[in-house]
Amino acid sequence: MGKIPSYEEAKLLLEKYTEDEFLLEHGQVVGEVMAYFAKSRDPEHVEFWRVVGLLHDLDFDKYPEEHCVKTEEIMRQEGLDESIIHATTSHGYGLTGTKNQPEKEMEKVLFAVDELTGIIGAARLMRPSKSYLDMELKSVKKKFKDKKFAAGCDREVIKKGAENLGISLEDLLLETLEAMKAMEKAAQ
Repeated sequence: MGKIPSYEEAKLLLEKYTEDEFLLEHGQVVGEVMAYFAKSRDPEHVEFWRVVGLLHDLDFDKYPEEHCVKTEEIMRQEGLDESIIHATTSHGYGLTGTKNQPEKEMEKVLFAVDELTGIIGAARLMRPSKSYLDMELKSVKKKFKDKKFAAGCDREVIKKGAENLGISLEDLLLETLEAMKAMEKAAQ
């Protein structure tokens, strides 16, 4: 059994393999969104969900062509537990070379929210307030439908993620937006 890092240890690990500021911020955003979802779905393991979200793109800066596959190698070298390896890499199932499927609720949430945080984050930057706090679901839905907006964010992955969770796309959009609002409030 390997190690499950604390959030601070995970942050140092992410910084060891990631220089890109956007990717560092993205990891933190996904970590906070995962923690938000964990509070209602798995309250005993909020920190674990947060760490998984933080580390989900550990290899992307240095090894984009081997995304999720290289993470397995790095995490084993670092002595991390198989549970965190499977959880972080499963968000790339069907998209990268990983064979790890999202099976647990937490892994399905990560698969669903990773791309979605990109759309909501880009929408925030377009707002005069530059804030999530005054953003409404209607606005997120409009941006989601506009395939030219945040074109790098795969809408089909998000739809499949909602389906895997057994929730409507609208509920996924709303809960993720609420998670990002909570993150902004906590940072104030």
